[in-house]
Amino acid sequence: MKPYSEDLRTRIVRAVQEEGISKSETARLFGVSLSSVKRYVRLATRGSSLNPRKGGGRPPKTDEIAKKLLEEDIRTRPAATVSQRRRFLEHLTAKSLSDSTVRRLLKKMGFSCKKGLWGPWSETSS
Repeated sequence: MKPYSEDLRTRIVRAVQEEGISKSETARLFGVSLSSVKRYVRLATRGSSLNPRKGGGRPPKTDEIAKKLLEEDIRTRPAATVSQRRRFLEHLTAKSLSDSTVRRLLKKMGFSCKKGLWGPWSETSS
């Protein structure tokens, strides 16, 4: 979910502090949660910025090196399974990976398995 804009946050704070609307009524009026209204008012009272912070998220386990290794592995061993590719990457990069992670990475890179072989198949190829 995308963060609320700074403009909306400012209007919420203004409604509570300047117009005297209750926090719960402000939450209903603007269609946001009560906890968000409380947080924005608390930030404004402290003098902190109401700018949305950059989202977090978990950093990816694989990097460009792993992608290049995987691409080269597909060229040299097109019939290898996802588990074999995972063990190959774990051995070379010393990172713990799951089969699901490798499968998602392959899909993101545009590779799929047809008739037991991995390759960059297009949707229209037969």
